[in-house]
Amino acid sequence: MIETLATMLRSKGYRMTPQRMVILHILFEADSHLTALEICEQAQRAMPGLTEATVYRTLNFLSEQGLILAAHIGNGQFAYEVAGHAHHHLICRKCGGMQAIDHAFLEALYRQFRDSTGYQIDSMHVTFFGLCPGCR
Repeated sequence: MIETLATMLRSKGYRMTPQRMVILHILFEADSHLTALEICEQAQRAMPGLTEATVYRTLNFLSEQGLILAAHIGNGQFAYEVAGHAHHHLICRKCGGMQAIDHAFLEALYRQFRDSTGYQIDSMHVTFFGLCPGCR
């Protein structure tokens, strides 16, 4: 899968740098969404000398290229994951719990937005905030 992403980057005239490779590998191996800080800590262990600024620039670049998704998780933080699986998130404002919801729940709404506004929506991620059943 990472090789497919490398091919996509090369087709756009970009290189798959070691830094990009490390960050994509971390996200592929993750069993959940990771914050930039979590990615930075893991990337620095995998590639000593890698700076925090480089990690943040790389996350921004990979997000702009559509290879990863940045999901707003509250408090000005983002969580990152590999793109490709259209889904959304429910986040509890009290305990911080997160639950993924399939895009199928919102497909009709996306179509309605497109049909009524003429916009072609190219971001397939929405985050809903509220209280989970345990915190209600």
